[in-house]
Amino acid sequence: MALIVQKYGGSSVADTDSIKRVAKRIVETKRAGNDVAVVVSAMGDTTDDLIDQALSIDSNPPAREMDMLMTAGERISMSLLAMAIHAEGAKARSFTGSQAGFMTDAQFGTAHIKAVRPARVRQAMEEGCVAIAAGFQGVSEIGDATTLGRGGSDTSAVALAVALGADVCEIYTDVDGIFTADPRIVPTARRIPAIDYDSILEMASCGSKVLALRCVEYAQRFGMPLHVRSSFSHRMGTLIVPDGVDPRTLPNLSQAA
Repeated sequence: MALIVQKYGGSSVADTDSIKRVAKRIVETKRAGNDVAVVVSAMGDTTDDLIDQALSIDSNPPAREMDMLMTAGERISMSLLAMAIHAEGAKARSFTGSQAGFMTDAQFGTAHIKAVRPARVRQAMEEGCVAIAAGFQGVSEIGDATTLGRGGSDTSAVALAVALGADVCEIYTDVDGIFTADPRIVPTARRIPAIDYDSILEMASCGSKVLALRCVEYAQRFGMPLHVRSSFSHRMGTLIVPDGVDPRTLPNLSQAA
């Protein structure tokens, strides 16, 4: 049995059919004998839509209120995903960033995680549930909702994986891993089977949007293995592992054929 944290981005939960597909995948992982925690982004373009609505009301909205608004998107996707998992015959429990224990500073819009205290997430898994945490968000010391900025859900997933002592953090997206170029633009781009943290950090600093820079830095600091893969297939993705770790020892790779 392994403890696996899975993160699903907005394109993976863009609509109800997508959420149902993701739920099936999560339940498969759970029924394979693993403990599973999930971090989920807002559905599709929900975050951009919320920003547009805010700006149509106030061209310079208060940062605190923007963060309060921004946290709504993940609450929708996390609760719908919990329902979809329940419909698949498994148990799930969803948590907001604050309920999941993501403690941050008070820098609205670009908050940094100061600590993760996942007691409720851990308890849910001990009770046989899939624990679902809202990505991209946390809570300040005085209880205000905060958001982590673009790519924040990736960072949420890695931080949760570290706090739980997970065996691997799987980052699900709409492409089969990390490629030498964007495969949606360059058909001849090749998938990179495995790569080190420093190379990914260099790619991220040069503008690659596969993983957020802070996410990779967090993973490197704590030696958390990452598996970047597609939520639309079961093919092998790209492994990002610490030096000296044999990728073949990571859990769930049997499902990557």
